Amino acid sequence: MTSALLVSAPAFANKELAQKNACLACHAVDKKLVGPSYQDIAKKYAGQKDAEAMLVASIKKGGSGKWGPIPMPAQAALSDADAHTLAAWVLAGAK
Repeated sequence: MTSALLVSAPAFANKELAQKNACLACHAVDKKLVGPSYQDIAKKYAGQKDAEAMLVASIKKGGSGKWGPIPMPAQAALSDADAHTLAAWVLAGAK
């Protein structure tokens, strides 16, 4: 019973991390809100070996022009570990 809980905990924890850091105010798993959906982000970066590093940089530094005119604000206060966790989760389709 405990092992099943541990297997499902990481994905749940990553969604919780996204909620805790207000990511879900602008992004949704499967539809565009202010920013692109996590699934669209995963599709855009699929197969790119440096995708996680690029996404971590976008999360931490912010950016504009990749997904339209609305800029992504920098999340500089987010720890590098949390940024990597969120990037990996997004690239996996936010599952």
